[in-house]
Amino acid sequence: MPSSESGLAVAVDIGGTFTDIALHDRGSGDVWRAKTPSVPSDPSQAFLTGVRLALEKAGRPAVDLQRVLHGTTVATNMILENKGARAALVTTAGFRHVLGIGRQDIPRRANLYAWVKPERPVPASRIVEVVERVGAGGAVLQALDEASVRDAAEALRGMKVQAVGICLLHAFANPAHEQRVAEILAKELPGVAITTSTEVMPVVREFERSLATVLNAVVMPGVSTYVSRLETRLTDEKVDAPLLLMQSNGGVAGAPTIRRAPVLTAVAGPAAGVVGAREVAAACGIGNLITVDIGGTSADICLIKDGHIGLTQSGQVGEWPLPLPMVDMVTIGAGGGSIARVKDGALMVGPQSAGADPGPAAYGRGGREATVTDAHVALGHLPDSLLDGRMKLDVEAARAVIRERVAEPLNLSVEAAARGVLAIIDNNMVGALRVVSVERGHDPRDFTLVPFGGAGPLHGCSLASLLGVRRVMIPPAPGVLCADGLLAADIKAEFTRTLPRAGAVDVGAAEAIFADLQRQADEWLTQERVHEPQRAFKRVALMRYHGQGGELAVPWTPKREDAEAAFETMHEQLYGFTLNAAIECVTLRIEAAGKMPAPPRVGLGKGAGVKAASRRPVHFEGGPVDVPIYDRAAFGVGDSFVGPAIITQLDATTLVRPGWTATTHEFGALLLTAPDA
Repeated sequence: MPSSESGLAVAVDIGGTFTDIALHDRGSGDVWRAKTPSVPSDPSQAFLTGVRLALEKAGRPAVDLQRVLHGTTVATNMILENKGARAALVTTAGFRHVLGIGRQDIPRRANLYAWVKPERPVPASRIVEVVERVGAGGAVLQALDEASVRDAAEALRGMKVQAVGICLLHAFANPAHEQRVAEILAKELPGVAITTSTEVMPVVREFERSLATVLNAVVMPGVSTYVSRLETRLTDEKVDAPLLLMQSNGGVAGAPTIRRAPVLTAVAGPAAGVVGAREVAAACGIGNLITVDIGGTSADICLIKDGHIGLTQSGQVGEWPLPLPMVDMVTIGAGGGSIARVKDGALMVGPQSAGADPGPAAYGRGGREATVTDAHVALGHLPDSLLDGRMKLDVEAARAVIRERVAEPLNLSVEAAARGVLAIIDNNMVGALRVVSVERGHDPRDFTLVPFGGAGPLHGCSLASLLGVRRVMIPPAPGVLCADGLLAADIKAEFTRTLPRAGAVDVGAAEAIFADLQRQADEWLTQERVHEPQRAFKRVALMRYHGQGGELAVPWTPKREDAEAAFETMHEQLYGFTLNAAIECVTLRIEAAGKMPAPPRVGLGKGAGVKAASRRPVHFEGGPVDVPIYDRAAFGVGDSFVGPAIITQLDATTLVRPGWTATTHEFGALLLTAPDA
C-alpha cells in the first residue's frame, strides 16, 4: 500500500445524479474537487471525466497518481433493479427450498393479509442439489458424491447460467465440500462466475447465508466487468496506482477482493460520506453527530457517538436482508429529485425520483415532474447556475411544474405549494432521524446535525429546528463529502466464524478460533500490501440471551465474566432491560484494518469579514426577503454573520434560515447556531 507522504490520491464517488471527485496531495495538503453529471448507461465514463477535471484543476498529470479510490452503486443498482446475471444456486440435497421458504416474518409496514412474498433472485427451477452432508460441528456425515456435482454441472450448462452460488449445509463449520464443488464446477463450466458462501458470509442461518451467496453471484459478472473497464481506462490514462473500492463496512479493499465478493459494496456510497463527516467533525472537536446525506434520490442517516461509527448485521438492500457488517444507517426515498404529486387531494413527496435523466425540470433536460429541487428553485433558495456556472437552472420551468403539478390542484400559490413540498420532505426525513436517535435511546439535542450531499445544506436548519437540535455543521465540501470520505477510509475486512454450538462463553475455544481468524486477516492484509505497522485488529463476539433470535456485537475480552457484563450493559442500553437467562456466544469476528495516513488538515487564513457577492429575493413563510448571497471560497477563520443568507460553492448551496448564526471554523467547516442558543 503506497504510504508516501507526498502521494497524490484521487477519490471518485458515483451517485445517481452527479459524480463527485476529490484530488488530494498529501505533501502540500492541497485538495481539488470536481463534480460532473453521472452517466447511468456507463458509470466509468463519468469516472474518467471527473478524474480528468480534477487533474486539470490541479495542473498535474495522471502518472502522478499513487492511489485511486472509488465508491460505486453498480452492485446496489443491479440488486434493486433486478438486472444482474442469470444465476443459479447449488445446495445440499434436501435443502433446495430454503431460499423460497425464507423467514416467517413480513416487512414491518406491510399488510399482514395483502403482503406477497417477493420473487427470489434465483427461482426454484435454477436451484440444484448435490449429495453431501456436514454436521453443525463440522464433522462429515456423508461424503461428497462428486458424480452428483458433475450431474449438477450438466444441468447448469443446460440452464445457460452466467453465475453460480454454492451454499452447502453447515459449510461455515467445514468448507471442504464447498471448495471441492467450486473446483469441479469451475472446470466443468468455463467462463461461468463461481462463488461460495464461505467466501461471502461464513456464518449460521441458512436463509440469510444462501441469499447473500446468491446476491453475490448475481452481481459478480457485472461488477467484475465494470472494475476491469475502470482498470483499462486508468491504464490508458497512464495511471499505475492501485484501485481501491469502498465497502459497506466503511473501509476500502482492492479490486481482487471486490471481484470475489462484490456484494460487500452493496451500500458503500453512503458509508464513505459517514467516514468523511466523522473526520470533519473530529477537526472541530465534535464527537457526537447525526449525519444526513441528501442526494438526488435518497437520504441516508447515521448516528455517530463519541466518534464511533457503529456497524450492523441487520442491513438490507431493497427487499433482501443482507447480514454482512455494514455501517448502521437508515435510508429513505427523500432527495432533490423526489417527485411531488397530488393524489386524492393530498400532497405526497417521494419516494419516486426523477433521477439523473431527465431530472428536475429546473435542470432543463425535459423533466416534467415537480421535484424538491424545483421547489427550492421556485422559492429562490438556489442561485441561477450550479457547478461553477457550468449548469444553468431554468427558473421558469421549475415554477411551471410546481404550478401545474401542485399549486393548481390544491388551489395554492406557487410559493405556498413549494413550501408545502419542502415541509413534507423535511418531516419524512425527521421520522428517519428519530429512528437512529430517539428510538435507540439518544436525545438528538445532545448531537450536532451534519447535513451533506448536494441537497443536504439546503435542509440543515429546517431539520435541526424540527428536532430541537441547536447546532448544525456544514462540511467544507458537503456536496462531495463521500469522495472526501474515501480519502479518509482505511482498508478493512471482517473475518468471522460461527461456533459449532451456541453456548456459554468458552475462552479457550474462542482464543483458538481467534488465532485462526488472525492468520486469515494477516494473509489478507499482506495481499492488500498493508505493512505491519499499519495493521490494526479488533476482536468482537456476537452474543445473545438463550432463546433470542439475534445477537449483539460486543468487544471481546478474554474473561467470561467481563464479556457477559459487556453484553448485558449493551442490551440494557439498547432495549432498556436485561433478562435472567443464560448468555450465549454465537459467532466470533476479527475486524482487520490497514490504517491509512490521515489527510493533513490545512487551516484557513484569518477572515476579513464577509461581503455579499450579490443579493436575491427569497420567499420565506412571512413573504419575500432580499437575501445576501455569499461565496464560501471567500470565508476566513472567524467570519460570522446572521441569516437569512445563501452560501454558494462548487458542490452545494447552503440555506441559512433567518436568525441562525454562521461562523467559519479554522479547518473550513461552517458552524450554524440556532437563534437564542
